[in-house]
Amino acid sequence: MSKDQAIGAVILLVCVIVAVGYLVTLFYPTWLVSIGLLGNTANVQFWVIAIPVFVAFIAVLGIGAWIGYTMATTPPPKPIEEITAEPEAKPSQ
Repeated sequence: MSKDQAIGAVILLVCVIVAVGYLVTLFYPTWLVSIGLLGNTANVQFWVIAIPVFVAFIAVLGIGAWIGYTMATTPPPKPIEEITAEPEAKPSQ
């Protein structure tokens, strides 16, 4: 197994563990109380949904800001008329 394949396997394993933990916490939040991480389950399901939505929303806004910055700082291309009017350079022989 190459280094890239090992890294891919680790990423896959971490994603599966996080997904299973997310689903268990979403549908059975009492397990956090049973292992002593929470005192009660009052708002666990709310936060399990709210935190990923918040992170995704901020990520979308960050991508939008990056696109806007790139568009604002990139110089406009030459007009097509200027490109076609330039004489073709003849290769030297």
